[in-house]
Amino acid sequence: MKKLGIILTGVFALSCSAHAYDYKVGALEIDHPWSRAVPKGATVAAGYVTIKNTGTEPDRLMGGSTPVAGKFEVHEMSMDKGIMKMRPVTGGVEIKPGETVELKPQSFHIMMMGLKQPIEKGKPFKGSLVFEKAGAVDVDFAVEAVGATPAAAPAHDMHNMHH
Repeated sequence: MKKLGIILTGVFALSCSAHAYDYKVGALEIDHPWSRAVPKGATVAAGYVTIKNTGTEPDRLMGGSTPVAGKFEVHEMSMDKGIMKMRPVTGGVEIKPGETVELKPQSFHIMMMGLKQPIEKGKPFKGSLVFEKAGAVDVDFAVEAVGATPAAAPAHDMHNMHH
């Protein structure tokens, strides 16, 4: 019985670690790609991720792709006179040596446009991130609830958004 308990503990640990969503490409460490579930009929979704550069050269997140959307772009959100504005980032997002860049709500983020299928809580989807130097890395985006935020971020307010 003790052996069975040890085996089951090992199986449980392996199944949990399969959902850690940690990736590495070149000198870049990619932590927890995630998105929010979107309402039925939505045509856009956002993606978030933390990227750490452990190398000695800067790199840039240039874009990517996902089978769930027709377009995949890196965007920046800013406030201008109380109005939220989102724009594609020309030339990608730089990750300097030794720095960590967090793509998060109300900041840099991934925009997935022309959704081809629903993005539902608890149903991860595949994607690929493309870096200028490190190249492409395939990732799985975890899907959180509509309106979910990372612990340190305020709620994402879609009011007054101009895209």
